[in-house]
Amino acid sequence: MPSPESDLANQSLKDPYLFDFLTLKRNADERSIEDLLTKHITQFLLELGTGFAFIGRQYKLEVGDKDFYIDLLFYHTKLRCYVVVQLKAKSFKPEYAGKLSFYLSAVDDKLKTDADNPTIGIVLCQEKNKIEAEYALRGISQPVGVAEYQLSKAIPDEIKSDLPTIAEIEKELASTLYSDNKKE
Repeated sequence: MPSPESDLANQSLKDPYLFDFLTLKRNADERSIEDLLTKHITQFLLELGTGFAFIGRQYKLEVGDKDFYIDLLFYHTKLRCYVVVQLKAKSFKPEYAGKLSFYLSAVDDKLKTDADNPTIGIVLCQEKNKIEAEYALRGISQPVGVAEYQLSKAIPDEIKSDLPTIAEIEKELASTLYSDNKKE
């Protein structure tokens, strides 16, 4: 992206993203992470930062005679562009850059208007090797980034998976209150 848009894009995006509001194990699959991110969309948008507007999940794009689905699609109001997020529940692989580039081209062709800036792509993965990511993105002319996410900083993985979720605690409290009220 040309300046000043590229400067604003760099300021608007971060690495890593902290998803500590999710109650998941480190080895959770992509669908579970996506489900919880959209269930907790307010917290997710706050973590992404100012200017992100949620468009949809598993956003369908028809290319040729096939359907393709973008994990998460946003519009950034300050950058005036779409933001495609590909969520990966594992370490970054170079082939993710090619798929994301395909999605960016399709969004630019099918959704972007003349008033919009080029679509930005983000691969959100558990881990990345910076050199691999740099090589994978070097030949791509579109604005693409690779960022890591962390499910929690506060609670170690081996303990977090054993803790009850908020929903489980609420259910237990509700059943306790219900049984206490029946006794009275």
